[in-house]
Amino acid sequence: MRRLVLTVICGTVCAGALTVSAGVPAVSAAPAAGPRKPAGAESLAKTAAEVIDRNVAARGGLDAWRKVDTMVWLGHLEHGGRETQRIPFVMTLKRPNLTRFELKEQFNQFTRIFDGKHGWKLRPASDGRPETKSFSPLEVSFSRTEFVIDGPLIDYQAKGVTADLDGIDTVDGRKAYRLSLKLPSGGERKVWIDTKTNLDIRYDRPATNPLKPGAPVSVYYRNYETVDGVQLAHSIETGVGGDGAAAGDKLVIDRVLVNPKLDDGTFAPPPAPLRRGGHVRIPES
Repeated sequence: MRRLVLTVICGTVCAGALTVSAGVPAVSAAPAAGPRKPAGAESLAKTAAEVIDRNVAARGGLDAWRKVDTMVWLGHLEHGGRETQRIPFVMTLKRPNLTRFELKEQFNQFTRIFDGKHGWKLRPASDGRPETKSFSPLEVSFSRTEFVIDGPLIDYQAKGVTADLDGIDTVDGRKAYRLSLKLPSGGERKVWIDTKTNLDIRYDRPATNPLKPGAPVSVYYRNYETVDGVQLAHSIETGVGGDGAAAGDKLVIDRVLVNPKLDDGTFAPPPAPLRRGGHVRIPES
């Protein structure tokens, strides 16, 4: 499950600070910290463009998000959704799609890095020694198409994303607009926007896990808080299968740094040797 959640988080999570089904047990969430209601929010939106406009306003507005170039999330992973199994993590994000996710247990370290072109995974092998592997072609393709920091809806037209309003569903007992998105790469995503708060509450994408090819991964966003003028979900929960049958781990963000200066080596490949005796090499594009 940890390998799965690392894949889920480093590809997707990163949307809007995340943009990421029904049937996952509801988690009690504090009300959003004062999202702004656009004019006319009392009535339901009629088009995808109207839904997205309201979502952007609720999340802080275009100007606020355009000022964000880097982010660092500090928090903990609740393994299997259990608060008794908390593992500290650090997520570092940089536009347009650079990510570094570090999960540190007492004796083990799990790290995933994507530098915009190539990716690496550092984790314990079966014998306990650290092992570094390059991203699979599918993982690279997915990572290249994600919009870290703000997700696919902020500046969606400039990003080449098209959106259709499918209708209204119920997610966690709340009415939500369901949007179908098509990315410039041709990839497809589903996003659910709460009709009252206008905030993202669920995001579906295809799995990159070879054990579940084509199975949708659902990501739920809860407990929004305002950080430097933008709204961020501070609870992110994953599930596989699209119906909530397999609940995953939950990320709880305890602190967010906006626009920190990052070291040049933040997104460099990890120094651990490969299992065959060589060192990490940057593959040719």
